[in-house]
Amino acid sequence: MSMLKDPRLDTLAKTLVQYSVAMQQGETVLISASIKAKPLILALLKTIRQLKGNPIVELSDDEINREILLSSTDKSMDRNFRWLDRKLDDIDCIIHIRASESDYTSQDVSSDIKMAIARKMNPLTKKRLAKKWVLLNYPTEGGAHKARLSYEKYFDFIVDVSSVDYSKMNIAFQPLKELMEKTDQVHIIAKNTDLSFSIKGMNAIPCAGNFNIPDGEIFTAPVKNSVNGTITYNTPSPERGTVFTNVSLTFKDGKIIEATADQENELLQKIFDTDEGSRYVGEFAIGVNPLIDKPMGDILFDEKIAGSIHFTPGRCYEDAPNGNDSAIHWDLVQIQTPEYGGGEIYFDGRLIRKDGRFVLPELFGLNPENLR
Repeated sequence: MSMLKDPRLDTLAKTLVQYSVAMQQGETVLISASIKAKPLILALLKTIRQLKGNPIVELSDDEINREILLSSTDKSMDRNFRWLDRKLDDIDCIIHIRASESDYTSQDVSSDIKMAIARKMNPLTKKRLAKKWVLLNYPTEGGAHKARLSYEKYFDFIVDVSSVDYSKMNIAFQPLKELMEKTDQVHIIAKNTDLSFSIKGMNAIPCAGNFNIPDGEIFTAPVKNSVNGTITYNTPSPERGTVFTNVSLTFKDGKIIEATADQENELLQKIFDTDEGSRYVGEFAIGVNPLIDKPMGDILFDEKIAGSIHFTPGRCYEDAPNGNDSAIHWDLVQIQTPEYGGGEIYFDGRLIRKDGRFVLPELFGLNPENLR
């Protein structure tokens, strides 16, 4: 079957428009996408037209983006900020489609430029997040290579994992949402990890196809100054043109006081020195997607791995605010299934998940076999 005419893309487009961003008649939808995602873009345009929406398409390309980054100046950043700010005033919904072939396309762009842009654009990032939005990745040969799959198998995987029954998942999330919102102290134990923090008074937000495709996480935020101990992440994570492995962070009263990784430790320190908020955590989340059980080399997938957590330095979300603002939001992932060393999560001293599986009866619905 030609992937250009795959009917599953029509189904995915309808999910994105009708469920994820819940477009209403007459609303304006920005499709911000790589040109490599043309088959899905066409399916989205067809769906939006049928539902009487107003589409705007903004195309991008990794190599072109690299050249734009290399050309960045204070003047160009100011101009781009003004243009983007005005454009966002006219947008109701945003569908952002990435289709990257490599994590290293912008590796030779100065980290100072990347961080200056991140700081400059931070207010617009928050403005985008206030819209109805969804983010997804379109399958590419580069993505298939990172996942160690043939492109055909990878394409099938991406489409299938994006089509999980998210309404069923949302129902299964409710007992965990209630439990998290009653919890004060969280304690996480895993290999090279002993971490404690409070989530008292924080909202817990189930994510079941509303903001990411694929989806499958529930997030909150730690009380900003409550984090103490060490966490070591066992999933490779791309950031600022480098893929970091075995990132280990030590916290004291909420702040990262030590950070190490297997490579580029100087760059790692620069990332955490981006601004005042970059050494504090803005998100704690638990992943449950039953079809993602190993790292895919992409945070959008890896943060949803069943049996994982992510503990995110940087900006918090307005849905679960802990007062931390930053130009970065780095979803670093720890998998706690037995194959990755196991792990335990305790809420107020009570074990709720062990080795990636929920152990409380009211949470059994979130174990993989019950979400497929």
